[in-house]
Amino acid sequence: MPKVALYDVSGAQIGELELNDNIFGIEPNQAVLYDFVKMQLSNKRVGTASSKTRAEVRGGGKKPWRQKGTGRARVGSTRNPIWKGGGIVFGPKPRDYSYKLPKKVRRLAMKSALSSKVIENSMIVLDHLNLDEPKTKDFIKILDSLKIDKETLVVTADGNSNVAKSARNIPGVKPLKVDFINVYDLLKYDTLLITRDAVARIEEVFA
Repeated sequence: MPKVALYDVSGAQIGELELNDNIFGIEPNQAVLYDFVKMQLSNKRVGTASSKTRAEVRGGGKKPWRQKGTGRARVGSTRNPIWKGGGIVFGPKPRDYSYKLPKKVRRLAMKSALSSKVIENSMIVLDHLNLDEPKTKDFIKILDSLKIDKETLVVTADGNSNVAKSARNIPGVKPLKVDFINVYDLLKYDTLLITRDAVARIEEVFA
């Protein structure tokens, strides 16, 4: 079973935490991680891009010149695609880009992302994380005590509002409730700062 150090908010190590080997100790599957991130980004796309075809652009009802006898190419409309102001051929139209991967693939992607954090020693577990009031200065002190100077994903079990309000103003820091943890954020942020309760919640769901 993989083990990680357990810290308190002062940065002192108070013990070790054993992690579930089936969640935090697997060999990361890079292909699955790529597929999941691609799906997640596709699902974020709005899909509202739209261009007009020759049937939708304004004008072009009259034939510019007669069919024969002018020496010029035959033209039926001034709105054909090769003319300035004409319609667009095979241009974008509103569409839904979202799709889903199988459930087993999604679970494997999450386990791979979590395991990669453990392998890279980028996962820091706190015994607890509570603030009496929303104060960014206090949260910065916690990060400094843990020697965290990289972009950080802060995951808590209960979505403590004081923690969220204190962390969201810090550039490169994103607070997140464990119920909304996702592969893209795990890969995007260099460090995963997570509470002991949140780890237990993850193991309960994915074990």
